Amino acid sequence: MREILDAVASGDLSPAEAEARLVGYATADAGRFDAARERRRGIPEAVLADGKTPAEVASMAATALETTGRVLVTRADDAHVAAVTDDLPADATVDHDDRARTLVVHAPDFDPPSVDATVAVVTAGTSDAAAAGEAAVLVRAVGATVERIDDVGVAHLGRIVDHLDALRAADVAIVAAGREGALPTVVAGLVDTPVIGLPVSTGYGFGGEGESALASMLQSCTALSVVNVDNGFTAGAQAGLIARAIGGARDG
Repeated sequence: MREILDAVASGDLSPAEAEARLVGYATADAGRFDAARERRRGIPEAVLADGKTPAEVASMAATALETTGRVLVTRADDAHVAAVTDDLPADATVDHDDRARTLVVHAPDFDPPSVDATVAVVTAGTSDAAAAGEAAVLVRAVGATVERIDDVGVAHLGRIVDHLDALRAADVAIVAAGREGALPTVVAGLVDTPVIGLPVSTGYGFGGEGESALASMLQSCTALSVVNVDNGFTAGAQAGLIARAIGGARDG
C-alpha cells in the first residue's frame, strides 16, 4: 500500500488507478468501473451505453482508459461515440462498429491479450449481423481469433455445408439466428466443439422479436448453450472464456 501512496504522491499514479488497485474498482461521476474484472473473471469490463447519457458514458470510458488502458462500450449510438471520442488522447486507437454499436479504444501503451484459439461467429442471415458483431468484439477483446461465417441460414443447407471445414477447425462456435432459430441446432449436430446459440430479434409477426428463436434453441435436440435474445455480449464472453481455457491448455 505504501508503494501505491508514494506513486500517487509523486504523480506516477492517478487517484483512480490507486483506487482500482486497492479495492478493484474506480469511482467515476457516472458510477463505479470494475477495473479488476478481467484479472478476476477473464473478460474485460464493458460500459453499457444504453440508458446512460453521453456524458455519463464518456465519464466511465475515461475512467476505464485510465485504469485498464482500454475502453469497451456496447449499445452505443452516435451521441455516445462522439462524447467518448471527444475526450480521448490524440494517440489513442479507436475502433467503432456502427452496426454492432460497439466502440473499442486502446491507449498507445496497451498490450492486448493473445489466446491460441479460434471462435467461429456465424450468422444465419445478414439481419443477424449486429448481435453477431457485438459477440465478435468480445471474443477479440479476450484475445482469441474470430472466424466470421455469414449468411448461411437453413433456407439452403448447402450454404452451411460449404463451410464445414472452417466450422470444424474452430474451437468454439457462436451461431446467431432469428426467425425460427434453427441454424445453431444444425451446426451443433455437425461439429464436435461447443456451440453457443444467439437468438436474434428478426422475424415476422408472432414470435418475431426473438421469442421463437430462443424457444427453438432451448428445445434443441443437439447439445448447445443458449444466451438471451440479442445478447451478443454474453455469447462473446462465454466463447472467450472457453477459448482462454483451450488456449491455456495448449500453452501449458
